[in-house]
Amino acid sequence: MAIESQGRRPLSGREPGVEMTSGRSAEPESASEGEASTSPEPLDLVNKSVVKATVLLSELGRHRQGITATEIAQAVGMTRPTAFRLLLSLEQTGFVDRVDNRYMLGWQMARLGRLADPYAGAVARIQPVLDEYAGRFNETLTFVMVRGEVDHQVIAEASGSRFLTSNQYLGGTYPLHASATGKLILAELGDEKIAEVLPKKLDSYTSRTLTSRDALLQELHEIREKGYAVIDDELEEGLFAAGCPVRDPAGVLIGILTINGPTQRLKSDQLPETINQLRQAADEVAKALA
Repeated sequence: MAIESQGRRPLSGREPGVEMTSGRSAEPESASEGEASTSPEPLDLVNKSVVKATVLLSELGRHRQGITATEIAQAVGMTRPTAFRLLLSLEQTGFVDRVDNRYMLGWQMARLGRLADPYAGAVARIQPVLDEYAGRFNETLTFVMVRGEVDHQVIAEASGSRFLTSNQYLGGTYPLHASATGKLILAELGDEKIAEVLPKKLDSYTSRTLTSRDALLQELHEIREKGYAVIDDELEEGLFAAGCPVRDPAGVLIGILTINGPTQRLKSDQLPETINQLRQAADEVAKALA
Protein backbone atom coordinates (compact mmCIF):
# COMPACT_ATOMS: atom_id res chain seq x y z
CA MET A 1 0.00 0.00 0.00
CA ALA A 2 1.38 3.41 -0.90
CA ILE A 3 1.10 6.59 1.07
CA GLU A 4 0.77 9.96 -0.63
CA SER A 5 4.45 10.60 -1.36
CA GLN A 6 7.40 9.86 -3.62
CA GLY A 7 11.03 10.92 -4.16
CA ARG A 8 13.97 11.00 -1.79
CA ARG A 9 14.25 11.99 1.86
CA PRO A 10 15.60 15.52 2.36
CA LEU A 11 18.54 16.09 4.66
CA SER A 12 18.12 18.19 7.73
CA GLY A 13 20.59 20.18 9.78
CA ARG A 14 22.12 23.61 10.00
CA GLU A 15 25.54 25.17 9.79
CA PRO A 16 26.65 27.85 12.24
CA GLY A 17 26.73 31.30 10.70
CA VAL A 18 29.84 33.44 10.32
CA GLU A 19 29.68 37.06 11.35
CA MET A 20 31.08 39.45 8.74
CA THR A 21 31.97 43.11 9.11
CA SER A 22 32.68 45.59 6.38
CA GLY A 23 34.03 49.12 6.56
CA ARG A 24 33.88 50.95 9.88
CA SER A 25 32.70 49.12 12.97
CA ALA A 26 29.10 49.69 13.96
CA GLU A 27 28.22 50.94 17.39
CA PRO A 28 25.94 48.78 19.58
CA GLU A 29 22.31 49.30 18.64
CA SER A 30 19.10 48.91 20.57
CA ALA A 31 16.53 46.27 19.57
CA SER A 32 13.74 48.77 20.20
CA GLU A 33 13.49 49.90 16.55
CA GLY A 34 10.95 47.26 15.63
CA GLU A 35 12.99 44.04 15.70
CA ALA A 36 12.86 41.72 18.70
CA SER A 37 15.11 38.68 19.05
CA THR A 38 13.34 35.36 19.49
CA SER A 39 16.55 33.33 19.79
CA PRO A 40 16.75 30.93 22.74
CA GLU A 41 20.43 31.83 23.11
CA PRO A 42 21.53 34.33 25.80
CA LEU A 43 20.91 37.88 24.63
CA ASP A 44 24.59 38.86 24.94
CA LEU A 45 25.44 36.28 22.23
CA VAL A 46 23.02 37.73 19.69
CA ASN A 47 24.44 40.30 17.29
CA LYS A 48 21.58 42.74 16.80
CA SER A 49 23.08 44.20 13.63
CA VAL A 50 23.05 40.76 12.02
CA VAL A 51 19.44 40.25 13.07
CA LYS A 52 18.49 43.61 11.55
CA ALA A 53 20.36 42.79 8.35
CA THR A 54 18.32 39.61 7.92
CA VAL A 55 15.13 41.61 8.48
CA LEU A 56 16.18 43.92 5.64
CA LEU A 57 16.97 40.98 3.35
CA SER A 58 13.57 39.44 4.04
CA GLU A 59 11.85 42.72 3.22
CA LEU A 60 13.88 43.13 0.02
CA GLY A 61 12.56 39.75 -1.06
CA ARG A 62 9.09 41.32 -1.22
CA HIS A 63 10.22 44.07 -3.60
CA ARG A 64 11.56 42.53 -6.80
CA GLN A 65 11.78 45.95 -8.49
CA GLY A 66 13.73 47.45 -5.60
CA ILE A 67 12.98 49.82 -2.75
CA THR A 68 14.67 52.95 -1.36
CA ALA A 69 16.43 53.07 1.99
CA THR A 70 13.72 55.37 3.36
CA GLU A 71 10.93 53.07 2.22
CA ILE A 72 12.49 49.91 3.62
CA ALA A 73 13.29 51.63 6.93
CA GLN A 74 9.64 52.61 7.28
CA ALA A 75 8.47 49.13 6.26
CA VAL A 76 10.47 47.34 8.98
CA GLY A 77 10.30 50.01 11.68
CA MET A 78 13.99 50.91 11.57
CA THR A 79 15.70 54.31 11.52
CA ARG A 80 16.91 55.42 8.09
CA PRO A 81 20.58 55.80 9.16
CA THR A 82 20.61 52.25 10.53
CA ALA A 83 18.93 50.84 7.42
CA PHE A 84 21.27 52.77 5.13
CA ARG A 85 24.40 51.61 6.96
CA LEU A 86 23.31 47.96 6.86
CA LEU A 87 22.29 48.16 3.20
CA LEU A 88 25.66 49.67 2.31
CA SER A 89 27.48 46.83 4.09
CA LEU A 90 25.31 44.20 2.40
CA GLU A 91 25.92 45.87 -0.95
CA GLN A 92 29.69 45.65 -0.47
CA THR A 93 29.46 41.89 0.15
CA GLY A 94 27.15 41.18 -2.79
CA PHE A 95 24.04 40.35 -0.80
CA VAL A 96 22.31 43.55 -1.95
CA ASP A 97 22.38 45.34 -5.30
CA ARG A 98 21.57 49.04 -5.84
CA VAL A 99 20.19 50.61 -9.02
CA ASP A 100 19.28 54.31 -8.99
CA ASN A 101 19.11 54.35 -5.17
CA ARG A 102 16.74 51.40 -5.14
CA TYR A 103 17.94 48.31 -3.31
CA MET A 104 17.21 44.71 -4.22
CA LEU A 105 18.56 41.25 -3.41
CA GLY A 106 22.05 40.68 -4.80
CA TRP A 107 23.85 37.88 -6.64
CA GLN A 108 25.21 36.34 -3.44
CA MET A 109 21.66 35.66 -2.25
CA ALA A 110 20.91 33.86 -5.50
CA ARG A 111 24.09 31.81 -5.25
CA LEU A 112 23.50 30.74 -1.67
CA GLY A 113 19.85 30.03 -2.41
CA ARG A 114 20.87 27.44 -4.97
CA LEU A 115 23.10 25.73 -2.41
CA ALA A 116 20.68 25.69 0.50
CA ASP A 117 18.27 22.90 1.37
CA PRO A 118 15.02 24.88 1.46
CA TYR A 119 13.30 22.48 3.84
CA ALA A 120 15.98 21.39 6.30
CA GLY A 121 14.97 23.86 8.99
CA ALA A 122 11.27 23.26 8.43
CA VAL A 123 11.60 19.49 8.81
CA ALA A 124 13.53 19.87 12.06
CA ARG A 125 10.73 22.06 13.47
CA ILE A 126 7.75 19.96 12.47
CA GLN A 127 9.10 16.41 12.82
CA PRO A 128 8.42 16.23 16.59
CA VAL A 129 4.78 17.20 15.96
CA LEU A 130 4.40 14.56 13.26
CA ASP A 131 6.03 11.92 15.45
CA GLU A 132 3.74 12.72 18.38
CA TYR A 133 0.50 12.56 16.41
CA ALA A 134 1.57 9.54 14.39
CA GLY A 135 1.96 7.78 17.72
CA ARG A 136 -1.47 8.95 18.86
CA PHE A 137 -3.16 7.85 15.65
CA ASN A 138 -0.98 4.77 15.23
CA GLU A 139 -1.02 5.60 11.52
CA THR A 140 1.20 7.40 9.01
CA LEU A 141 1.30 11.20 8.72
CA THR A 142 2.83 13.16 5.87
CA PHE A 143 3.47 16.88 5.50
CA VAL A 144 3.52 18.67 2.16
CA MET A 145 5.03 22.11 1.67
CA VAL A 146 3.02 24.17 -0.82
CA ARG A 147 4.94 26.42 -3.21
CA GLY A 148 2.96 28.71 -5.46
CA GLU A 149 -0.51 27.84 -6.70
CA VAL A 150 -0.14 24.11 -7.33
CA ASP A 151 3.54 23.31 -6.80
CA HIS A 152 4.14 21.16 -3.74
CA GLN A 153 6.51 18.62 -2.26
CA VAL A 154 6.30 16.00 0.48
CA ILE A 155 9.04 16.96 2.94
CA ALA A 156 8.29 15.00 6.14
CA GLU A 157 6.70 11.76 7.28
CA ALA A 158 6.08 9.90 10.52
CA SER A 159 4.62 6.47 11.21
CA GLY A 160 2.98 4.87 14.23
CA SER A 161 3.69 1.36 15.42
CA ARG A 162 1.57 -0.09 12.64
CA PHE A 163 3.78 -0.69 9.64
CA LEU A 164 2.47 0.75 6.40
CA THR A 165 4.34 -0.57 3.39
CA SER A 166 5.17 2.17 0.90
CA ASN A 167 6.68 2.02 -2.57
CA GLN A 168 6.77 5.81 -2.79
CA TYR A 169 9.08 8.15 -0.90
CA LEU A 170 9.62 11.62 0.41
CA GLY A 171 10.45 14.39 -2.02
CA GLY A 172 7.71 13.84 -4.56
CA THR A 173 4.29 15.18 -5.46
CA TYR A 174 0.72 13.88 -5.59
CA PRO A 175 -1.79 13.86 -8.43
CA LEU A 176 -3.92 16.93 -7.78
CA HIS A 177 -7.28 15.28 -8.42
CA ALA A 178 -6.59 11.95 -6.70
CA SER A 179 -5.10 12.93 -3.35
CA ALA A 180 -6.33 14.72 -0.24
CA THR A 181 -3.37 17.05 -0.61
CA GLY A 182 -4.13 17.88 -4.22
CA LYS A 183 -7.80 18.50 -3.56
CA LEU A 184 -6.99 21.00 -0.80
CA ILE A 185 -4.54 22.78 -3.10
CA LEU A 186 -7.15 23.00 -5.85
CA ALA A 187 -9.80 24.18 -3.38
CA GLU A 188 -7.71 27.32 -2.85
CA LEU A 189 -8.14 28.23 -6.52
CA GLY A 190 -11.14 29.60 -8.35
CA ASP A 191 -13.09 27.36 -10.72
CA GLU A 192 -11.74 29.20 -13.78
CA LYS A 193 -8.15 28.68 -12.65
CA ILE A 194 -8.84 24.99 -11.99
CA ALA A 195 -10.14 24.69 -15.55
CA GLU A 196 -6.79 26.05 -16.73
CA VAL A 197 -4.82 23.64 -14.55
CA LEU A 198 -6.78 20.42 -15.17
CA PRO A 199 -8.13 18.86 -18.38
CA LYS A 200 -11.78 17.83 -18.59
CA LYS A 201 -10.80 14.16 -18.57
CA LEU A 202 -8.59 13.21 -15.62
CA ASP A 203 -6.26 10.25 -15.24
CA SER A 204 -7.64 7.17 -13.51
CA TYR A 205 -5.68 5.38 -10.78
CA THR A 206 -8.43 3.10 -9.49
CA SER A 207 -12.07 2.41 -10.30
CA ARG A 208 -13.02 5.12 -7.77
CA THR A 209 -10.79 7.94 -9.05
CA LEU A 210 -12.73 11.03 -10.10
CA THR A 211 -12.00 11.34 -13.80
CA SER A 212 -14.46 14.16 -14.58
CA ARG A 213 -13.30 17.70 -13.90
CA ASP A 214 -16.90 18.82 -13.37
CA ALA A 215 -17.45 16.11 -10.73
CA LEU A 216 -14.22 17.14 -9.04
CA LEU A 217 -15.32 20.78 -8.98
CA GLN A 218 -18.48 19.79 -7.11
CA GLU A 219 -16.39 18.02 -4.46
CA LEU A 220 -14.03 21.00 -4.20
CA HIS A 221 -16.99 23.23 -3.35
CA GLU A 222 -17.76 20.91 -0.42
CA ILE A 223 -14.11 20.87 0.64
CA ARG A 224 -14.07 24.67 0.83
CA GLU A 225 -17.00 24.53 3.24
CA LYS A 226 -15.69 21.64 5.36
CA GLY A 227 -12.08 22.77 5.49
CA TYR A 228 -10.61 19.31 4.92
CA ALA A 229 -10.38 16.71 2.15
CA VAL A 230 -10.37 12.92 1.90
CA ILE A 231 -9.66 10.26 -0.67
CA ASP A 232 -11.33 6.86 -0.46
CA ASP A 233 -9.63 4.22 -2.64
CA GLU A 234 -9.03 6.92 -5.28
CA LEU A 235 -5.24 6.86 -5.46
CA GLU A 236 -4.75 3.21 -4.60
CA GLU A 237 -7.08 0.38 -3.73
CA GLY A 238 -7.45 0.10 0.03
CA LEU A 239 -5.89 3.48 0.80
CA PHE A 240 -7.81 6.15 2.71
CA ALA A 241 -6.33 9.57 3.44
CA ALA A 242 -7.57 12.75 5.06
CA GLY A 243 -5.86 16.12 4.86
CA CYS A 244 -6.06 19.45 6.69
CA PRO A 245 -4.52 22.74 5.58
CA VAL A 246 -1.63 24.43 7.38
CA ARG A 247 -1.77 28.21 7.12
CA ASP A 248 0.51 31.08 8.09
CA PRO A 249 -0.69 33.87 10.41
CA ALA A 250 -2.13 35.72 7.39
CA GLY A 251 -4.24 32.70 6.42
CA VAL A 252 -2.15 31.78 3.38
CA LEU A 253 -1.87 28.04 2.63
CA ILE A 254 1.72 26.96 3.25
CA GLY A 255 1.32 23.24 3.71
CA ILE A 256 -0.99 20.27 4.13
CA LEU A 257 -0.95 17.56 6.78
CA THR A 258 -2.42 14.17 5.87
CA ILE A 259 -3.14 10.94 7.68
CA ASN A 260 -2.84 7.80 5.56
CA GLY A 261 -3.95 4.25 6.27
CA PRO A 262 -6.08 1.29 5.25
CA THR A 263 -9.66 2.15 4.39
CA GLN A 264 -11.07 -0.35 6.89
CA ARG A 265 -9.25 1.39 9.76
CA LEU A 266 -9.64 5.07 8.95
CA LYS A 267 -13.08 5.09 7.33
CA SER A 268 -15.08 4.47 10.48
CA ASP A 269 -17.28 6.15 13.09
CA GLN A 270 -14.06 7.60 14.53
CA LEU A 271 -13.34 9.66 11.40
CA PRO A 272 -14.85 12.95 12.76
CA GLU A 273 -12.64 12.73 15.86
CA THR A 274 -9.65 11.86 13.67
CA ILE A 275 -10.28 15.01 11.61
CA ASN A 276 -10.52 17.11 14.79
CA GLN A 277 -7.17 15.80 16.04
CA LEU A 278 -5.62 16.22 12.60
CA ARG A 279 -6.71 19.87 12.66
CA GLN A 280 -5.02 20.28 16.05
CA ALA A 281 -1.86 18.76 14.64
CA ALA A 282 -2.04 21.10 11.63
CA ASP A 283 -2.33 24.09 13.99
CA GLU A 284 0.75 22.91 15.89
CA VAL A 285 2.69 22.51 12.66
CA ALA A 286 1.70 26.06 11.68
CA LYS A 287 2.98 27.37 15.03
CA ALA A 288 6.23 25.44 14.61
CA LEU A 289 6.77 27.04 11.20
CA ALA A 290 5.83 30.56 12.29
